[in-house]
Amino acid sequence: MQSMEKSPARISAAEALALWRKYRSTGDVALRDRLIFTFTPMVRYIVYKKVREVPAQCDVEDFLSCGLEALIRSIERYDPDKGATLEQFAWTRVHGAVLDELRRHDWAPRSLRRAERAISGARRTFVASNDRQPTRDELAQELGVSTAELSDRLDELALAEVGSLNQTVHSEDSTTIERIDTLESGDLDSDPVYSAERREAKERFRGAFKGLSPRERQVAVLLYVENWTLRNIGARLGVSESRVCQIHSELRRRLRSQLVAEEDLFSVAS
Repeated sequence: MQSMEKSPARISAAEALALWRKYRSTGDVALRDRLIFTFTPMVRYIVYKKVREVPAQCDVEDFLSCGLEALIRSIERYDPDKGATLEQFAWTRVHGAVLDELRRHDWAPRSLRRAERAISGARRTFVASNDRQPTRDELAQELGVSTAELSDRLDELALAEVGSLNQTVHSEDSTTIERIDTLESGDLDSDPVYSAERREAKERFRGAFKGLSPRERQVAVLLYVENWTLRNIGARLGVSESRVCQIHSELRRRLRSQLVAEEDLFSVAS
């Protein structure tokens, strides 16, 4: 069974003008809709020609709608006395509207987009001549800039790209994953290596703490767990504040001497 949908047949400039004049004289919306239907393929051509420049977070359908709105406005504002055909006039208006919509959604400056086109053009030229992708040095030479300047511009382009974290990408083993799964987590608790090191550091500290004298352990608990002052600890133990300070210094020295070999590991648990 053949599809009921058919692409509108292309009409000549004279036929389009005659249809437009009939619409303007009668105001028949059906005639305007015929003009819209006739030039819709042109709108699609313009949009899909620019589709690679559509920001990743945008829907192509939004740009098609924008183009169709511009087409309708061009039909309403067309003036045949200015010399252009309806198709030429509509093309200019639709193309301009799509470009404006692209710029509205793109936060990168035009100069950066010009640089992006230049880099893409230089890369295509190199591939056509050498049948392989250029290195960064070769690409910089093709553009006539230094490698450092090219690197800076590529970094700027990378920062200007906005995409969905749920967009699928290819991993190193060629499987398909979501982009969010390629990001490094800043949550250390979810890092199995960090968690293992933290557990090991705590176990080593507990072992060293058990080696302290009962009084040293009591001072450490009152000072670091209960948040007592040295004066209050001295009153509790029946010693002077200076004596508590000496006990504290001694227990710190003993702990450090037992954990010096694992000082970096011990610091993970802090």
